[in-house]
Amino acid sequence: MLDRAVIDALFPVDLPEPDHWEQRYPPREVPDGAQITRFGPSPTGYVHIGNIYVAMIDQNVAHRTGGAYLVRVEDTDQARVVDGAVELLQRAFDFFGIRADEDDTNGGYGPYHQSQRETIYLTYARQLLREGKAYLCFATADELADIRKRQEAAKLPTGYYGTWAVWRDADPADVQAKLDEGAPYVVRFRSPDTLKPRAEFTDAIRGPLSAEDNRNDAVILKSSANPLRLPTYHFAHAVDDHLMRVNLVIRGDEWISSVPLHLQLFDALGFTPPTYAHIAPLMKQISGGKRKLSKRKDPEAGVEFYISAGYPTEAVLYYLRGLANGRLAELPLPEALEAPIRLEDCGVAGPLVDLVKLEDISADHIATLSGEQILTALRQWAATYDLDLLPVLEDDSARALAALAVEREGVENPRKDLRKWSDFRTACGFFFPQLFTLVTADDERLSGLKLTPEVIRAFASDFAAKYQELDDPQEWFNQIRALAGDHGFAPNAKEFKKNPETYPNGSIREASQIVRVALTGSTRSPDLFAVTRALGTDEVLRRIHSLTA
Repeated sequence: MLDRAVIDALFPVDLPEPDHWEQRYPPREVPDGAQITRFGPSPTGYVHIGNIYVAMIDQNVAHRTGGAYLVRVEDTDQARVVDGAVELLQRAFDFFGIRADEDDTNGGYGPYHQSQRETIYLTYARQLLREGKAYLCFATADELADIRKRQEAAKLPTGYYGTWAVWRDADPADVQAKLDEGAPYVVRFRSPDTLKPRAEFTDAIRGPLSAEDNRNDAVILKSSANPLRLPTYHFAHAVDDHLMRVNLVIRGDEWISSVPLHLQLFDALGFTPPTYAHIAPLMKQISGGKRKLSKRKDPEAGVEFYISAGYPTEAVLYYLRGLANGRLAELPLPEALEAPIRLEDCGVAGPLVDLVKLEDISADHIATLSGEQILTALRQWAATYDLDLLPVLEDDSARALAALAVEREGVENPRKDLRKWSDFRTACGFFFPQLFTLVTADDERLSGLKLTPEVIRAFASDFAAKYQELDDPQEWFNQIRALAGDHGFAPNAKEFKKNPETYPNGSIREASQIVRVALTGSTRSPDLFAVTRALGTDEVLRRIHSLTA
């Protein structure tokens, strides 16, 4: 073990003692049972929907117990930090309304960026060195690679442990010689000499668990050659969760295997460990099974997918809550968003992300909104993602509201073709002259009717000449019915099927589809009478006349 003077000489002379930080970050004054949770994103420039999923649970559990939820940016791996990544994270959290109770502008336990907490980590690394619970390791990358190669050849577990940990019990004189020559080193945690066969702990989701105890002498402080002496995740996690007084750590189940090491670190530092709750990852159904939702393979893994497509925030949060606690998916959306998320109701199998289900939820939610609410949300979305649509919505808001009212307002089963804001052009764009491409008699959009351009032109010409804007839907449709008979269309499908030779142009269905495609550009659209009321007579005639050109 190195002399204290040698150890202290490795650190700044004014480095505080642990008591300084214990007083700087005292235990929180919170009610009994209050949970202090944290979310620790890495600023790598990509925000996974799983980040929102876990942060949502973190925030809800903290708030319903009278605790606090904080975000701690885990940026100790400076090589992976991407400029602007923190802003992307903040934008995603703001979009979903998952805002931290504490940050660098409003929190007494910061800084909340790990890269700004170097002095704190140095204090506790020095203390472990003083107590012989850590040591300096000068092993080079080549030497570590050779150790691993020999372990693999001997079919032994790989790692830096036991007799393979060549600097664990090195002669202090050899350590001093390396220091004198200026060799770079890392600080390694000295795993306990007496290991239990299994580390046992209770998970807030999974109940009692055990895992093989940690034998590796993990690096806790990165190379002395770095300008910043930053810790590894494992060490930073222990120090920060203690000093920020976090008592519940909710994280992905890939960290279960790290719990034995983390418990050893907490014990070595003299800290009470938090309760762990390991969340099952979001999954995707694939042929033959399922796998984790992948940022490399699945567009829906990224938060930007949902924001840019224009899924309403409430619908996504409702869906994610249902994935976390199945019982919430059975509640109406407003109730589910207010209900507590319970860790004991979180499953241990990864829930499947099903975009079809999400779109159904989103369509149901949008169908409950007023036209004004939809228009406001559309404008906000279009301001970033459809700049050509934005002026149309702003300059012709009356038409937009009329379009949104068709088969939505005052009906028992409102239409649900609007599932997200990016659907608006497809679902409602035809209502706007600025967005609609006029249909001609030989247009591909009419090809499914199997009618000649001559038949289409003749029918359209007579329809335009006799067209009236009527208030009664049935009387309005009778204009098509009467004209259909004059142009050789059967009065109904049954009659056409009985006498196809008599009606070569088909039935009244084909006749009405001429008008529908002319007005909407599609054979599938909302109620035709309601569409004409929203368009107005002048626009109806402009579109019908296009067929006669």
